[in-house]
Amino acid sequence: MGKFQYETKKPSIVFYISAPLVALFVLWGAISPRSLEAFSATALASTLNNFGWFYMLSTAFFIAFVLFLAISPFGRMRLGKPHERPEYKFYTWLGMLFSAGIGVGFVFWGVAEPALYFLDPHPDYLGQPDEVKAAAGLRYAVFHWALHPWAIFSLVALTLAYVQFRKDQPALISSAFQPLLGDKIKGPFGKGIDILAVLATSTGVATTFGLSALQITGGLSHLTGTIPNNATTQLVVIAVVTVLFIFSAATGVNKGIRILSTINLTIASILLIFMIIMGPTLFIAESIVTTIGGYIANVTQMSLDLNPFGGGEWLGIYTIFFWAWHISWAPFMGIFIARISRGRTIREFVAGVLIVPSLLAAIWFTAFGGTALRMIMDGNERIGNLVMENVEVALFVTLGELPLGIIMSILAVGLIIIFFITSADSASYVLAALTSDGSLDPQLKVKVIWGFLIAGTASVLLLSGGLTGLQTASIIAALPFAIIMVVMIFSLLMMMSRDVQVEQKRKKHQRTKEIKKEVQIDVYDKMKENVYDEMKEEVYEQVKEEVYDDLKEEVYEEFKEKIYDDLRDDLEEQLDGELDTPTNKTKDNSNPNKND
Repeated sequence: MGKFQYETKKPSIVFYISAPLVALFVLWGAISPRSLEAFSATALASTLNNFGWFYMLSTAFFIAFVLFLAISPFGRMRLGKPHERPEYKFYTWLGMLFSAGIGVGFVFWGVAEPALYFLDPHPDYLGQPDEVKAAAGLRYAVFHWALHPWAIFSLVALTLAYVQFRKDQPALISSAFQPLLGDKIKGPFGKGIDILAVLATSTGVATTFGLSALQITGGLSHLTGTIPNNATTQLVVIAVVTVLFIFSAATGVNKGIRILSTINLTIASILLIFMIIMGPTLFIAESIVTTIGGYIANVTQMSLDLNPFGGGEWLGIYTIFFWAWHISWAPFMGIFIARISRGRTIREFVAGVLIVPSLLAAIWFTAFGGTALRMIMDGNERIGNLVMENVEVALFVTLGELPLGIIMSILAVGLIIIFFITSADSASYVLAALTSDGSLDPQLKVKVIWGFLIAGTASVLLLSGGLTGLQTASIIAALPFAIIMVVMIFSLLMMMSRDVQVEQKRKKHQRTKEIKKEVQIDVYDKMKENVYDEMKEEVYEQVKEEVYDDLKEEVYEEFKEKIYDDLRDDLEEQLDGELDTPTNKTKDNSNPNKND
């Protein structure tokens, strides 16, 4: 059980609008995949031509903003009430971050990307020596998976965690706009924002479903030699994993996702250590240092490079696709990361969600991609050909060239399957939360419905265009949400600035009270010391007179009582003497013979 309890709510109007829209999209793709493919191609061209610059500029801005929050006074603020502490241990938390879905990207593209960028280089590196192209390939692979994606996720997650756990708002994208829209977030405008978030999320998650299915099918085909690597097998894989995810979803975040995430991170660590030890260890170590250095030195130029004189086709196929894919994932990753990050400070959050994954991305892509590049440059043409034709098989072919490669390939397939399950589980959880008025404990049936809808979306995208169809859908669906994210920055700044001002005023008031108290005590001590001697005699005489009067009165009463008693005793003795004398005389006179 987790530390925090959350309310279960019924599906909202957002569910009843967005779910049918996704279902209609699935139906369209199932009935007329060619029509969907043609429409997507037209929409993709329009998006890249008119908004490629916006994707590049906005993602660079997101990095700058998130880093600013971490190093500014805002960094000390906690994503929750001041007394709350993190719900999950750091290792578990990190595992859940990767298993939420981004881990699928690491495994799918780890070998393929650096090799792709070596064989199909950025226009700036055409005609360059192989060593230069290889270094650039590693650098661009890290570029696509380090700071940029995690800054996108961090921005949405930070905003949602802040409004949920500090402002007690529901877990909805529209909640982030309360400072700008006020109560309008509860009306049609707010619902529209949430519907756009749901549509972007379902497309982004479907892309990951498709990538997972592609790689699982490719891996099984490579390992067995009998299972065909085709659309039918991919659809069967999606169907099987969808059933498996339902069992995980039924157990909730604190059991299913948490346990599977820990297993995932452990298997991924084993694979990475294996690659470093069994691969060209020294070459990998040198490449990691060189790649990180090159990335840091060139990240600004790469972030703002649109290659306007070259047409920008390469960027559209690779860089802008990744930015759009990550943005389409942002609502999903944002809500999920916010849910598992309650109680952490903003500075700790940024370190865990931005810096650590970026370093792991550099190590992962350099280890796997660098090993594949070394093999290609040493004459292994098979890997190069497969990367260009069947990118999903690249990982397994590379592992097969190393000792224990078959065992590691089986382990990799298991890792992808578990990643697939946790991605489906996490995605259905988030979409259910978005369509249940922000409930962080949505109904199981709503999660299951979204699981089937995402699986259907992935299936029709694969049928209508394969990997290209998945990429196209992400780029188009992400555009509206990218605009929402830019506005979200200003809303978050408004909220945090107000809270900082309130906190500063509260601290100032508290400090003022403390200073007043200290001054009062100090002044009292000094006045007491100065006035003591002056008032001593006066107070002494006054006290002396008061004591004297009190004593005098007490002593007088005592003496008076004593004198009264003594006087009474004396009088009684005298009276007794006078009474005794006549009696004796009478007795003497009554005896006449006494003198005789």
